[in-house]
Amino acid sequence: MYSDSNGTPDAADTSHLEGAEHTAAAPLYREPFAAEPRRSLRERLNELAGRFSPAERALFYALAALMMGSVFALAVGLNNAVSTVVPARGGTHAEGVIGTARFVNPILAMSQADQDLAALVYSGLTRKSADGAHMPDIAQSFEISEDGTTYTFHLRPDARFHDGAPLTSADVLFTIRAAQNPEHRSPRRADWEGVSIAAPDEHTVVFTLPNPYAPFLENTELGILPRHLWESVSSEDFAFHALNTKPVGSGPFMVKNVITDSTGAPLRYELVPFKDFSLGQPLLKRLTIHLYPNEEALLAAFRTGVIQAFAAASPATLGSLNGSVGGSAVLEAPLTRVFGIFFNQSRSPVLADAAVRRALDTALDKEAIVDEVLGGYGTPLTGPIPPGLIGGLPLPPEALSKEERLEAAHEILRAGLWKRPDAATTTDESAEPRIWVKGEQPLSFSIATADVPELVRTAEAVAEAWRELGADVDVNIYNLAEFNTNIIRPREYSAVLFGGVVGRTLDLFAFWHSSQRNDPGLNLALYTSTRADRILAAARAENDREERQEMYREFSEVVGEDMPAVFLFSPTFVYVTRPDIHGVELSAVTTPSERFASVHRWYISTERVWNIFLRDEQGGLAQ
Repeated sequence: MYSDSNGTPDAADTSHLEGAEHTAAAPLYREPFAAEPRRSLRERLNELAGRFSPAERALFYALAALMMGSVFALAVGLNNAVSTVVPARGGTHAEGVIGTARFVNPILAMSQADQDLAALVYSGLTRKSADGAHMPDIAQSFEISEDGTTYTFHLRPDARFHDGAPLTSADVLFTIRAAQNPEHRSPRRADWEGVSIAAPDEHTVVFTLPNPYAPFLENTELGILPRHLWESVSSEDFAFHALNTKPVGSGPFMVKNVITDSTGAPLRYELVPFKDFSLGQPLLKRLTIHLYPNEEALLAAFRTGVIQAFAAASPATLGSLNGSVGGSAVLEAPLTRVFGIFFNQSRSPVLADAAVRRALDTALDKEAIVDEVLGGYGTPLTGPIPPGLIGGLPLPPEALSKEERLEAAHEILRAGLWKRPDAATTTDESAEPRIWVKGEQPLSFSIATADVPELVRTAEAVAEAWRELGADVDVNIYNLAEFNTNIIRPREYSAVLFGGVVGRTLDLFAFWHSSQRNDPGLNLALYTSTRADRILAAARAENDREERQEMYREFSEVVGEDMPAVFLFSPTFVYVTRPDIHGVELSAVTTPSERFASVHRWYISTERVWNIFLRDEQGGLAQ
């Protein structure tokens, strides 16, 4: 378009195009060659490769593969450099437990099946942490008064039960009072004896103790019952209610399905994660607990892959696997249990002699007993404190040969004025063992224990070692009911082989304070020491963990000097599980159910996430 001299637009002058052949659709240019059909990159590469000799073609393909591999490796490396493997939700896990579930109720649970399921379904005010201490669970925080008698817990305002009902201080009060109710016959009743409880508001709970008691926090791991479901249940029906086998709690997993046999007895529990769990939704997609009548059935299920894990197996069970654990992970942790032979010095004058007690201890090969009786799953002990609870305890003495142990024990007895008849003066040594004597008193006594395979084998091993030393030792075996009623409670024994659970917080008062010599106390050695009593009373009132441990180190030294018992071993908790499950944290264990303390962090599946999308510990985006 052009404009005239006045700047007014005018029609374009097309006179110079007159007679030309053109149309509106005619191309403005003409290609010199016809257009080639499009070919794929593969076709072009094949054409190019076809011009090569066979050797050149092989080299070409090798270089191309190398280049593609390098690009892929570079991409993977770059992705790995800017991303992190993190746990992901998903995966299923199945465990086997021996026994049936009758009381999946935290204040009634006694069997391992009951305790395992209660640990998964219920939550307490606190939860065991990886180092064996206590961390808030339903409670978001707590304080302890300076005098150690008042514990104040502040509940999470968003705490809920599996059915969606809010969890408040009223539920905590209901649970503790149910445990204190003698009509319920709760095995946890003693934990709450003399404890008063108040709820200033729906999110605050205050416990008042009659005296300072540092281990009290361990009691607050008790699972909380939903009051709105239980408050209408009478004391007579409490142990028989359906909620005992189809529980509703606030723990990491909730019951989705209970598979029963023809009699209605549970065969397995299918659990799914509770999305509103106070410490975060668990990562496992499903957790199934299978119940078996005996170890044979459990092991058969393990070998066939029905279950991938089981816990608290006996040494005989572990030995019977014969390598069939395969690629499974075998995890171990100390059990807070002490097994030993406790001397009743008032009943047996020979055991009141300090030289005799020390010689008996010296003569034992405790490592061999652990190997023989526990299959190696245990720790020999030299004192009253199991391993894994405090540090700084004396190291075990250097291992001696059998001859060296016996000679050292003989020296102790000789120094204590004991004498052993010469072999030359004994007419028939094989029939009449040479027994040590002091005056008219022979070194003779008996060991009482319960009819439990491991205890019987231990008693026989110990007795045989002491007979070789030159002691006349009998072993008396009683069924468990008779043992408790007629032997332990009235203290009718010269020496007794027994084990005690001391707990993670290590309260030894009931086992060693002189006030606990008679039933229901557990001072089986009838031990009396003013110094030990003072330490024990101070330790149970001390809330500072380091201070309390230092007190127990001193107590261990006192007991080592007096030797009121021969300490044998502490068993090891053994957990066989799948190798691809992560997040399992085991520290010192009081009961097998404590393996589930970190179950909300267990995971099987993982995913890779770019670092820019990860959140830092404060909740902000990573830089």
